Amino acid sequence: MEEKHSMEEKHSMEETPPMGTRRIGLMGGTFNPIHVGHLMLAEWALDALKLDEVWMVPAGMPYMKAAQNILPGEERLRMTQLAILGNSRFRCLDTEVRRQGYTYTCETLEELRGKYPEDAFFFIAGADCLFSIEKWKAPERIFANCTLVAAVRGENTLPEMEAKKRELEERFCEGREIVLLPFLHMSISSTEIRERIRRGQSVRYLVPDDVLAYIREKGFYREKSE
Repeated sequence: MEEKHSMEEKHSMEETPPMGTRRIGLMGGTFNPIHVGHLMLAEWALDALKLDEVWMVPAGMPYMKAAQNILPGEERLRMTQLAILGNSRFRCLDTEVRRQGYTYTCETLEELRGKYPEDAFFFIAGADCLFSIEKWKAPERIFANCTLVAAVRGENTLPEMEAKKRELEERFCEGREIVLLPFLHMSISSTEIRERIRRGQSVRYLVPDDVLAYIREKGFYREKSE
């Protein structure tokens, strides 16, 4: 596997993309594990928002989740790298994995803004993010450094999302818009994937083949404590 993907991995693991004025999608998450739903949303946003690239940012130590239930950052980073092999417009950053202590989205965005001040960043997230982001650390710093993109996964949630969008724009965005991105209604979750593996059930087609091979090789998620 290592030899087969060596050139593609060099690109996917690049930590210092070239400078320039670009439209960059950012997708953060624990990716425990990354699955096809994450990749489909990233590709959907790439096309719909006319992005140049999407950068995957695996969380280091997310302060809102129990660390004991999450694989080490290096392992989730590796699975993310494997997941994006073959897509030249996806990159994987170790920005949060290498950071000590808890990781916060506001700090990640400020770090990237400092490195790439000419680029426009679009933070791609699920619909639930729209209703929880006010509870994140320093949401005003998040909105100051990116455009929030929230996936709309069902028409029944659209009126609520539009109302929340207007509320957040008035409070944080200073004339900039939050983007509501229509997306397929999908119920794939990392939690369900872990549970299926624990029960010995198939997760084929729920995660990329290279990621599934790595999970099997390492024996991840077989015990509930993982």
